[in-house]
Amino acid sequence: MADIWEPIKVGDNELTNRLALAPMTRSRALPDGSPTPLMAEYYKQRAGLGLLITEGVQPSDEGQGYPFTPGLYRGEHIAGWKAVADEVHAAGSRIFAQVMHVGRMAHPANRPDGGSAVAPSPVPLESTQMFTPEGMQDAPVAREMTEADIERTIADYVHTASTSVAAGLDGIELHGANGYLINQFLSAHTNRRTDGYGGSIENRIRFAVEVASATVEAVGGHRIGIRLSPGGQVNEAGETDEYPELYLALVRELAPLGLAYLHLAFMRDVTDRDEQLIRDIRAAWPGVLILNRAGTPADRIGSDIAAGLADIESVGQLALANPDLPRRLREKLPLNEADSATFFGGTEKGYTDYPFYAD
Repeated sequence: MADIWEPIKVGDNELTNRLALAPMTRSRALPDGSPTPLMAEYYKQRAGLGLLITEGVQPSDEGQGYPFTPGLYRGEHIAGWKAVADEVHAAGSRIFAQVMHVGRMAHPANRPDGGSAVAPSPVPLESTQMFTPEGMQDAPVAREMTEADIERTIADYVHTASTSVAAGLDGIELHGANGYLINQFLSAHTNRRTDGYGGSIENRIRFAVEVASATVEAVGGHRIGIRLSPGGQVNEAGETDEYPELYLALVRELAPLGLAYLHLAFMRDVTDRDEQLIRDIRAAWPGVLILNRAGTPADRIGSDIAAGLADIESVGQLALANPDLPRRLREKLPLNEADSATFFGGTEKGYTDYPFYAD
């Protein structure tokens, strides 16, 4: 079996190892969504990882959920991401931008246009408040998307796929996880539509498949990945006991598209059902599989690759706090601890000032 230090091809990209930076919102962009030189430094520092998957970038004003998250749909966004991509490439890594439309996980105070949230269905958030510049606030109930809204949103994803090429990025990852828009269409809790996008599993996976198909047609499958969180409950996703059947059906529909990779994320304890689903998806998926188990300790990183369950493992907080994580893992060096108080927003503190290991 492979190990984490073996190279691997993802799309058209030769990766130097099988470690990926997991996408993590950091909220350090300019108010207009433009990436900054500080962001370029952050990603460059972590270029020892074979693949960098960026924080979620919104494909439109409507897709933004949080303050100071970056976009990838205007000229100034393209220029900012071009600077990031150039730094990462010069340091020897490859970079995919995660495209995140938040759907109902939005507040007008966080949107440039002050508009209301949209979602498959107007299902209120029961216990989740939104961080805004005015503090924590209840999220208004989202407006149900019309079929015209759906067509326009798919076009926004396509536009962002195209702008990623203009920015010199190596690809995009469609964020289909953690209770955001694509996941909202998948879940029977958040999708209560009675048209061709709701009801049956076949209908609920339709939006995800259409987004993937449209972006593949625009820029090629080698530039498109997708992240899924089977059975997830993050952001009140509310997935039900049918989730193994749902995700296997989705994976089988995505398989012929020739995507660069499939990224599975488990932001909770993995159950026996999950373990079986991982094996079933592994058997059904013909391409590269990235696996993320939240909270995996350093000494277990690489175990899923060694077991043949994944081709790449993505790492979150350990990579956030240790810009030289590959060296520390290889040489079994001590690790920095992540500072949760500086995860979101701010300047270089808790962002680019984590120390490299000093000999």
